[in-house]
Order: sequence, then C-alpha cells, then structure tokens
Amino acid sequence: MSIHRLFLTWAVISCVFSWSVPLGAVETLEEPTEATVRDIAKSLRCAVCQNQSVYESNSDLAKDMLSVIRTKVAAGEQEGAIRDYFFQRYGDYIYLEPTTQGGNGLLWGGPFFALLLGGIALFSALKKWRRRETPVGKNPSVDTATDTFQNRLKNEMKQID
Repeated sequence: MSIHRLFLTWAVISCVFSWSVPLGAVETLEEPTEATVRDIAKSLRCAVCQNQSVYESNSDLAKDMLSVIRTKVAAGEQEGAIRDYFFQRYGDYIYLEPTTQGGNGLLWGGPFFALLLGGIALFSALKKWRRRETPVGKNPSVDTATDTFQNRLKNEMKQID
C-alpha cells in the first residue's frame, strides 16, 4: 500500500510542478524603440512579397528594410521622416494602406461620386416616368381597345351558343 501512496504523491507533485512552470514564466519587456520599429514596419509593404508587411516578411530585402528602420529609429528620426524615406525610394506602392493624396483620391472618392450620380439619374428617370403616366379612364386608345375586345368576345360567345 505504501507503493501506491508513494506513486500517487509523486503524480500529484509532478502535476503541480508542470502546471506551475507557465505561471512562473517571466514576460520579457521589449525596448520602447522596438515598438516604434514594429509600428513603422507593419505599415510598410515588402517590395518583394505581395501584400505582406516588412515586419512579417522573411525576404532579404525586408530584413534590410527592417534594419534601416531600426537604425533610423535609434538615431532619433521621426516616424514620418522614415516613411518619407521609403516613399522617396519606392513610391506610393510601399504603403500597405493607400493614401488619399493625388490620384488615389479619385480611387477613394470615385465610387461614392458614381453612386451619387446614379442615384440622381434614377430619381430623375422615375420622376419622368411618373409624369408620363395618365389615368386609365382618360386614355381613349385604351377605352376603344377594351370595347373592341369586349364586342368581339360577345360575338364569339353568341356563335358558340
């Protein structure tokens, strides 16, 4: 019986220690500049990879860009100046989220403008169609067509009888 008790004690102790290890893990704090580097790198597109940020890419160019960002942040340059540096080298493509400046403003505002024009055109077309409608009782061509149809129907019914 003591072997069972010893085994049970060993199992409980090992479970307690294995569960307590993650609780005792210490979270490493990153440098304040690394948060800035991460923010800048996540907003820039890797020039080699498609739709992947510099921070997430494993390409050599992305690693070089990341080291340039780290160097510039360590030198005390502002985020805007660093982004402008990459804009000067790669153009508007380097930004993961397109800007609303220049020709991109037309791309951002174009759909809303087209929707507005379409709504105005639809409204004016519906307004014209409603004006063209006339009441059924006042249209003489409809009345004569109905009368002709009813007379023809009566004649055919008489022939069947």
